Amino acid sequence: MCCKTNRRFLLLYASQKGQAKAIAEEIYHQAKDSGLEADLHCISESDKYNLNSEKDPVVIVTSTTGTGEPPDTAVKFVKEINDKSLPSDHFSHLRYGLLGLGDSEYTFFCNGGKIIDKRFQELGAQRFYEVGLADDAVGLELVVDPWIAGLWPALHQEFASRKKERNYTEQPPSLCADAVCNSCINSRVERLKLEVSGVNNDLLAKAVTKSELPLQGSQPSLFHSVPPLSQLALNVPALPPEYLEVHFQESSEQDPSLCCVSESSVFQVPVIKAVQLTRDDAIKRTLLLELDISKTTFSYQPGDAFNVICPNYTSEVEELLHILGLSEKKDYFVCLKVKAGTKKRGAAVPLYIPEKSTVKFILTWCLEIRAVLKKAFLRSLVEYTTDAGEKRRLQELCSKQGSSDYNAFIRDVGVCLLDLLHAFPACKPPLSLLLEHLPKLQARPYSAASSSLFQSGKMSFIFNVLEFPTHLGELRRGVCTGWLLQLVSPILQSSTKAEELLIPKVSEDS
Repeated sequence: MCCKTNRRFLLLYASQKGQAKAIAEEIYHQAKDSGLEADLHCISESDKYNLNSEKDPVVIVTSTTGTGEPPDTAVKFVKEINDKSLPSDHFSHLRYGLLGLGDSEYTFFCNGGKIIDKRFQELGAQRFYEVGLADDAVGLELVVDPWIAGLWPALHQEFASRKKERNYTEQPPSLCADAVCNSCINSRVERLKLEVSGVNNDLLAKAVTKSELPLQGSQPSLFHSVPPLSQLALNVPALPPEYLEVHFQESSEQDPSLCCVSESSVFQVPVIKAVQLTRDDAIKRTLLLELDISKTTFSYQPGDAFNVICPNYTSEVEELLHILGLSEKKDYFVCLKVKAGTKKRGAAVPLYIPEKSTVKFILTWCLEIRAVLKKAFLRSLVEYTTDAGEKRRLQELCSKQGSSDYNAFIRDVGVCLLDLLHAFPACKPPLSLLLEHLPKLQARPYSAASSSLFQSGKMSFIFNVLEFPTHLGELRRGVCTGWLLQLVSPILQSSTKAEELLIPKVSEDS
């Protein structure tokens, strides 16, 4: 019992759009399976923890925002630890591990995490586990998954060292960070040997009949695997707790106003000019749009960023409604509430879903239906798949043993929910599951390519029409650039006077 009480660690997250929070929650749930207890808090909740007196290990997950700043939730925290009056041994009692999230396409990669790590070092804190820097440009999972896997032996080593110190006061201080890291690396190598060898009886599944085996020489794909993966016993992640309850209500009213979806100033402005800057045979199609902002309070300087709030493709929304069996209910109001007794920590109805939203409105304006599917979502989809073969493949894709298949057939090729439902026709998830796992539909940022001093009441911007192949090789256009192209096509095709078109929502980037 004494050992149990000493295996608590403080888990803090600093999240801008929810990614760091989701990863911290995954660590929280996995901790129980490792015999540990995570005390989870947002880094802004300073009334619920105290680093000045913290005696247990500290694990921090933080993202980066803007031009390399910590998330908004960490601004106060960073300001406090940057206090120049703090002594160099202020955090000498702390032992910590840090996971930073970032995007290498930006100049200051993972700078939010680097700022906290550097300041902790300056204040005397010591790492018990190496810093992880995950890159969204190539896939966060490439670093996040092995970092979390290595966290558990590192924490166990830390607790073992602390117990030794208590029992044998003559022993030297706890192991240095390098020793712990080597221990983690060795444990990973051992796990890798077990997973790759395919000869360990503990990793082999029960015998598979010949009819279940793929043909010799066949290649794995999104919807089927080959040995040894198809014959391995799988380490499948814990099922994420469901927390939303959905009720449908008939309605004859219109969808809610789009202004409900925005958190900043939103303007509806006409497009008064559209010009194609590239030749028809160019590799990329580049357009220039000119907006009339004379009737708004929108102000800008050249190079300033603004957001375009765009909808998902109508054809994709309609197809999704059909597959999910919601076509007849697409105009029904969706009433949401948190499930009674849910085990989801901090469960709440998403704030970006306006009240009295219809099913179609939510799929069109609220959810990023093109988002690449996370492993937690795949794990939940297993429970709503009736075909045994499809169920097994989904388990493989979200398992530790199937990480390479997940990267190859989902992450690297950008498989979204609609793609997956086509590949797994027996999978029929409820709307509530989509609301729990799909992120908020993000506004797309663009840069002003004009000056209000030169073009008073007008603003221009330039963009390439994004086109990329799907996992089946079909050409797909970007959500926003494809929509903008469709919006201004009458202007581009007309050789007469350009007609005004309305661009539904443009917002200032605050």
